[in-house]
Amino acid sequence: MTSSAPAPAPSSTPAAPLRVALIGYGLAGSVFHAPMIAATDGLTLDTVVTSNQERRQQARDEFPEVRFADSPDDLWTRADEFDLVVIASPNKTHVALAKAALNAGLPVIVDKPLAGTAAEARELAALAAERGLLLSVFQNRRWDNDFLTLRALLAEGELGDVQRFESRFERWRPQPKGGWRESGDPAEIGGLLYDLGSHVVDQALTLFGPVTHVYAESDVRRPGAAADDDTFIALTHANGVRSHLYVSATTAQLGPRFRVLGSRAGYVKYGLDPQEAALREGKRPSSVEAWGEEPKEMWGHLGAGESPLTGGGTPVPTLPGDYPAYYAAINEALRDHTDPPVTALEAAAALTVLEAARKSAETSTTVQL
Repeated sequence: MTSSAPAPAPSSTPAAPLRVALIGYGLAGSVFHAPMIAATDGLTLDTVVTSNQERRQQARDEFPEVRFADSPDDLWTRADEFDLVVIASPNKTHVALAKAALNAGLPVIVDKPLAGTAAEARELAALAAERGLLLSVFQNRRWDNDFLTLRALLAEGELGDVQRFESRFERWRPQPKGGWRESGDPAEIGGLLYDLGSHVVDQALTLFGPVTHVYAESDVRRPGAAADDDTFIALTHANGVRSHLYVSATTAQLGPRFRVLGSRAGYVKYGLDPQEAALREGKRPSSVEAWGEEPKEMWGHLGAGESPLTGGGTPVPTLPGDYPAYYAAINEALRDHTDPPVTALEAAAALTVLEAARKSAETSTTVQL
């Protein structure tokens, strides 16, 4: 009989944190990515890429030990110092930077939209697969409080068979702010269709699956604006659900964030998830006792036969929003070599719909996929 040595005891030494380089420190980088990276056990914000001295000081004030690089090229020459690159730079740079990071052997997260076209997104997905590297897209709205609540209601069958899904991401901003997000140059990939539209389309696909037909109306309403600022998208899903999606900067009276109608009941929810507002105010998950929670008066209503504004329906406690869950899942995926929480192919599917919506709006036709 042969004997074998006893199995080694599990190590109690915690794994070293994964070192993250963040490209861009504008709105996306400073408000969303840097705080979420820093809040995630197992990740550390190592380097911020920006040559803007004011933004460097802003980052240094919150993260005193962070390092800086002037350009993304500085990262590729020392790629062995990093475990993940996060791209939060202007949309037009996403594809080139993602390719460079993958070719340097680095896993990548790209803020939405991943690319300007579905074909580019699929090319990036293929490159990541070829290199055996993680490629994910930051779709934080999958962790909004209302979306998490709706998913739970659907899983419990509370609405019956869903027939219509209405989703609105509306704002009242009658004066354009300018900048690349409102540029009419197609190379900038600006406008609300690819900005907020990326969120509402991703949510619709996540909830109700593939789409067969797309119809859209897209307008430039505000004087001085050059990119779409008032867009409507109608989707017919393969399972028969119809999604009506609204993104607008010109809405003087805001509609419900969600109105979901089923064979048994409907769910109506007003107001936005509070996490973005909290992050903009400088609040952080570690410093807020009830992160992502909202007051009872903002809860949605579930019922049939009457509007919640006239007393109809039963209040449904809104689940807490959980943006930190995205980066926690990224940390797990990197360590366990599993799929990320949002994949590049999912982003390509959403871009296919966005491209069809743009074509529909330009031709005043319904596009069949």
